[in-house]
Amino acid sequence: MKEQLIKAMQRNQIMNMMYLVKSGEVTKRRIKIIKVVGDSFQVHCFNRQAKRTFMIDSVLAVVPVFHK
Repeated sequence: MKEQLIKAMQRNQIMNMMYLVKSGEVTKRRIKIIKVVGDSFQVHCFNRQAKRTFMIDSVLAVVPVFHK
């Protein structure tokens, strides 16, 4: 997963992410990755219009957003 996040960051891609929150809830976010550091990564979250930090181990899936 870490390699996939790094590639998305290098390509400046906007991604849809499914993420497991500590409470056990699954959330869906639209993100742009800013940096990957150790076991976490920092993003701009379009849902919250803010910078957020996520744990790589809690990511369930990430897919690129393609504009038609």
